[in-house]
Amino acid sequence: MTITLTLEGVLLTILTVAGTVLLVYLSILAKNLLKTLAQIREILVDAKVISAIAADRIAQADEIVDGVGDSVGVIVDAVKGNQSFITAVTNFVNAASALTGMVKKSKVNKKQEDVKEI
Repeated sequence: MTITLTLEGVLLTILTVAGTVLLVYLSILAKNLLKTLAQIREILVDAKVISAIAADRIAQADEIVDGVGDSVGVIVDAVKGNQSFITAVTNFVNAASALTGMVKKSKVNKKQEDVKEI
């Protein structure tokens, strides 16, 4: 029994095997790409949440800085003699208590957010 192989038949067989391997490789690549895209989406959602929290904290910090700035201005005016010293100290104490209140409130809010996440 004689088997005859032609060059054309051998090349077509090699091309068919190579094409099949390429299709398997591309399907595995697409599957891994979909997993990666899902992870990227989760990361972007987390980044969005973190950005919103950071924006809230910045707004709170801005309010605190404004309050402290006003208190310092009152103390400066008191030192210059424009107001009584007791009024200046009272305003400073009020600003300090407002600052501690905001800090405590932000800690409570953070604890509530942590509980919500669980």
